[in-house]
Amino acid sequence: MEILAFGVQADEKPLIEKAFEGRHEVRCLDVFLTEDTAPIASGYELVSTSVNCALGNRVLQTLAAGGTQLVAQRSTGFNNIDLEVAERLGMTVARVSSYSPYSVAEFAWTLGMAVNRRIVRAANRTRDFDFRLEGLMGRDMHGRTAGVVGTGKIGEAFTRIAHGFGMKLLGWDVAENPACVALGMEYVSKERLLAESDLVTLHVPLMPETQHLIDAEALRLMKDDAILVNSSRGGLLDSRALVAALREGRFTGVGLDVYEAEAGLFFLDKSLETVEDDTLARLVTFPNVLVTSHQAYYTREAVGQIVDATAANVLDYTEGRRSQNVLVPRS
Repeated sequence: MEILAFGVQADEKPLIEKAFEGRHEVRCLDVFLTEDTAPIASGYELVSTSVNCALGNRVLQTLAAGGTQLVAQRSTGFNNIDLEVAERLGMTVARVSSYSPYSVAEFAWTLGMAVNRRIVRAANRTRDFDFRLEGLMGRDMHGRTAGVVGTGKIGEAFTRIAHGFGMKLLGWDVAENPACVALGMEYVSKERLLAESDLVTLHVPLMPETQHLIDAEALRLMKDDAILVNSSRGGLLDSRALVAALREGRFTGVGLDVYEAEAGLFFLDKSLETVEDDTLARLVTFPNVLVTSHQAYYTREAVGQIVDATAANVLDYTEGRRSQNVLVPRS
């Protein structure tokens, strides 16, 4: 059986081909699944997608009409898939429920330290043989307060890093993580966390309840010299409200690996085009903002685990099994 995989990165392709070797043929495409590209999947019972593929009503209708029965998403998040439509069409949908939490946690810490110590500005200067220190002063993280919004596996991994740097730890989540408590974390209200933290990092899933969790009011609660990092989902943060706060001269630094309107932009080369997203265009101009292209998960270990889990999801489907990765079961 041949599988059609959308949105495959060049570094990811050999890992996918190896994972399915001897089991199924796999055709890897670098284009993302959209309304325009969905007809390519005609005749493929099994389709694999990436997090920035858009699986709304029309796309799913096209896939179903072409014979697709399984959508195997290569990510943990699935807010890009209309599960109700998939269920109505009798399609099976599976995801990767977990992978290396260290990949995202380590990258989140890297973003925070990069804006704190002005790494990008310094690197750009030294390329021009400008070795001045003016404007490059950062702060010790030791003794300061880290606010971890979401203390699941990734939040816990970040907490361990912050603890190693000697930071005071505040947490906010629907349930306390005993491992974080053992490290000295105090669970507090979201409002207190935002008000007292020197570094705020987001590690919660995107759901209707968490859409714009960090809105204008939440940003107002934060310290003027705080650091904000989002390596989870772009929709957690109100980007326009963030731009407004930055224009007021607030925040030591902001590190964003995700953006709420990243679909159709991230993972693509737009360098020769005019980007029409005024909010994103404004964000990247702030000297204290660092934007990366949803790469926090992108380590050999994490991608390998994602690909292996996707291959296992396909095998479970073909052999009639159901695992914890199934979001919409086979009808």
